[in-house]
Amino acid sequence: MASRIEHRAAFTRPASEVHAALVDRAFLDARLRDLGGKDATLLDYSVDGDTVTFKLRQGVDAQRLPSVVRTVIKGDLIVERTESWRPDRAAFTGSTSANVSAVPGDIKGAFRLADTAGGSEWSTRGEVKVSIPFIGGKIESVIAEQVTRLLAAEAEFAAKWLAGK
Repeated sequence: MASRIEHRAAFTRPASEVHAALVDRAFLDARLRDLGGKDATLLDYSVDGDTVTFKLRQGVDAQRLPSVVRTVIKGDLIVERTESWRPDRAAFTGSTSANVSAVPGDIKGAFRLADTAGGSEWSTRGEVKVSIPFIGGKIESVIAEQVTRLLAAEAEFAAKWLAGK
């Protein structure tokens, strides 16, 4: 059984401006420096027509992990995450997938960024699946909670970035 991830963030700027920031290489580098954790880096970045795809590595110090996670993961938690964004009629859509070091399972999600009356909204839905008998569900819920917090922090960072432009 997988743990669900759902997150929404509202912006005062139109979707086209928010999208431009979210896929901007300088923005991604700055976001990683600010929020990426230990040894964060942009591993890959490519543009193919209207589609932008990038891969990030982010780290969490072992001391910051809940004890249930430390029983499985010895050392720091390393997350490699790939995102792909593209225009889709009146919105921008995409997908994300991630692997967590030393954890059998994955994180998958989809997102949509669309104009609203007051600006735009970025919505994300996904799930975390960990295939470990007995404690997999607990680890899934911890990872899902951490991903939701990260999405909120990334949306806040994007809002500040856009305000500075």
